[in-house]
Amino acid sequence: MDAADLERVIENEMRAYAYPWTRGNFTDCMKARNECRTVYLEDEIVGHGILSFGAGEAHLLNVCIRRDRQGHGYGRMLVEHMLERARLRAAEIVFLEVRPSNLVACRLYESLGFNEIGVRKNYYPAHVGHEDALVMALDLRFSLDGSGNL
Repeated sequence: MDAADLERVIENEMRAYAYPWTRGNFTDCMKARNECRTVYLEDEIVGHGILSFGAGEAHLLNVCIRRDRQGHGYGRMLVEHMLERARLRAAEIVFLEVRPSNLVACRLYESLGFNEIGVRKNYYPAHVGHEDALVMALDLRFSLDGSGNL
């Protein structure tokens, strides 16, 4: 992902989420030299992901697939790619937060070997109040293929 991608990334983000990231969120991640990736399909950006690193850990900050392209495996491919990038950068564990109401994402992460390790109360804005976040982790030291299988 680079600055030229931002218009399309932000458009996809706004269409996919009720509470999307801002341009500032994305530019800050690029400035911080996080792993900022886009998913292309026939010259169109159909998804994006952001992965940060520190102290032998990685944090999957954002995964988004354009609504009309969801359900075709692009999210799985993107997360698997991000897990490979984490391995290449010597991360031992990958963390993420996900809305419990996002059942598709929860099932995807579980199928890749992520386990729930906690809850962040009132983490996400919601239509009424806030929604908790499930905190999930995948220990890459015990997962050779990102699926939890040794």
